[in-house]
Amino acid sequence: MALFSNDLSKEPVFDGIGYEPSFFSRKAMVSTKTDYSKKKYNDTNKDTRKKILVLCTEQRYMTMKNGKKFSTGNHPVETLVPILHFEQAGFDVDFYTPNGDSVKFEMWAMPYEDEHIGKILEKYNTQFSNPHSLKDFIADSRKSYVDYVAVFIPGGHGAMLGLPESKDVKELINWVVAEDKYLLAICHGPAVLLSAADASSEGNFPYKGYKINSFPDEMDLTLPESGYQPGEMPWFYGEKLKKLGVEILNKKISGDCHVDRKLITADSPLAADKFGKICVEELLAYENQR
Repeated sequence: MALFSNDLSKEPVFDGIGYEPSFFSRKAMVSTKTDYSKKKYNDTNKDTRKKILVLCTEQRYMTMKNGKKFSTGNHPVETLVPILHFEQAGFDVDFYTPNGDSVKFEMWAMPYEDEHIGKILEKYNTQFSNPHSLKDFIADSRKSYVDYVAVFIPGGHGAMLGLPESKDVKELINWVVAEDKYLLAICHGPAVLLSAADASSEGNFPYKGYKINSFPDEMDLTLPESGYQPGEMPWFYGEKLKKLGVEILNKKISGDCHVDRKLITADSPLAADKFGKICVEELLAYENQR
């Protein structure tokens, strides 16, 4: 009976510094397994071993409007399921954080019963603890960029921490646009696009006129009700993107993805498997045309 009462609790769980989602919201929104389904890709990248740069957050806590801290990071399903597809198609991945500090995951959302996730966690454990530094990468010679065919920005509310205002991330996004590379972003990942905004002119935003699927502000407004978060969001990335000319296609999450030129987006963990497959198919089609 106590367990049943615990499951119904909408009070966020205090982890010693910040708050994790309530048992109630986790029961509704977090799964112990993913919907990853392995796919065989006929045309793969295994001969050339092209790479994808994965940009993650190194910050864990988001301070909400009421001053309480939300324990967040990158969502593990949104991060790791697409990478399973990247690997299947022959693309290597390199993990980066702004300063080379460890990758922060929403550990309360980790699907520990999923064997595929277990294997990939073990494989990249060293990179998660000691990722590449984006700051060093940007300061280095432009030759460093040659191997990367795309930049992947995983979701989780952690994508809103430090990345949208980073000058180094701005350099990275501008390089993606200038070199006509792919940008892949899921859930809150598109918040990182804000780094490319030009304070002097909204008209210079490189993704003005693009359409995306992402985690909608409308849903972020409701999350405190279920105890998913300990308070109202400090800011909303969707409204900022809209002001810059980006159209967000969805107001709910249903596992939808969208391809607009070389920007590929998806709305939530529900889309992680489909998103990974679409990204791979787009990348392979492009690479095989060259």
